Amino acid sequence: MEETTIPFKSLHSREYQGHKKKVHSVAWNSNGTKLASGSVDQTARIWNIEPHGHSKAKDLELKGHTDSVDQLCWDPKHSDLVATASGDKSVRLWDARSGKCTQQAELSGENINITYKPDGTHVAVGNRDDELTILDVRKFKPLHRRKFNYEVNEIAWNMAGDFFFLTTGLGTVEVLSYPSLKPLDTLTAHTAGCYCIAIDPKGRYFAVGSADSLVSLWDISDMLCLRTFTKLEWPVRTISFNYSGEYIASASEDLFIDIANVQTGRTVHQIPCRAAMNSVEWNPKYNLLAYAGDDKNPKYNTDEGVFRIFGFESS
Repeated sequence: MEETTIPFKSLHSREYQGHKKKVHSVAWNSNGTKLASGSVDQTARIWNIEPHGHSKAKDLELKGHTDSVDQLCWDPKHSDLVATASGDKSVRLWDARSGKCTQQAELSGENINITYKPDGTHVAVGNRDDELTILDVRKFKPLHRRKFNYEVNEIAWNMAGDFFFLTTGLGTVEVLSYPSLKPLDTLTAHTAGCYCIAIDPKGRYFAVGSADSLVSLWDISDMLCLRTFTKLEWPVRTISFNYSGEYIASASEDLFIDIANVQTGRTVHQIPCRAAMNSVEWNPKYNLLAYAGDDKNPKYNTDEGVFRIFGFESS
């Protein structure tokens, strides 16, 4: 595959402000036109993003949660449906056109993770008590509940939806078959807890970010580690592949986001940050990277409530 080199040096970031407290999660919808942000301020917001970035983004506030919105994700088959997971123990489904909550499920613990099955039929939610709940999207009722006796950090399906991955505090990735949730494999991935996981949009690889400050790249067909990315010095909190699968972004408490070439493992660009990062996510159609972290206002030492998008050309 021939690499399409992005002119990283000529690109810059734009800042989007709307939340009152720090942003925990950013996610693009399936056609790359809207971005959702979830915040400690108990709200999520929907932003209409013009890919070339010249118009001001309008935003819509999603109100209803009574605790931090820790993670959110879009329905992969419907560009106006977004799901939010909150510390208030509820999971909500929203219509991004009206800003109204269309479905709600009350679960047993403080939710920290949420992900859609690639065919859009199921949503998986993880909580602070290491419990996994799978919801049927139509009825919005739990299909499976499973409590694990180890720390579960992040969850993901493969593109075909027949494997389910858990990253654990033991430094392993647990591979379960889906829908049975029977254990298939335990990958000893890192020497410290595995925090985050990303699936390559072409379905060839997955990547794991760890407390040992490394990102490992795995071949999904034979579950072998192909290489590691070593630029970060702090525990890796968030990772994302770009839409072509050529680049991977990873971030931590280091004051930069590392963008590396997936094939060579080499860093191609670093985006400077002012704070530890909570969430990075590439747009599914364009080379735009949304990112959010613990930014503070230096004058007042209060949360800034901003996120940024990198990839705009200087106009």
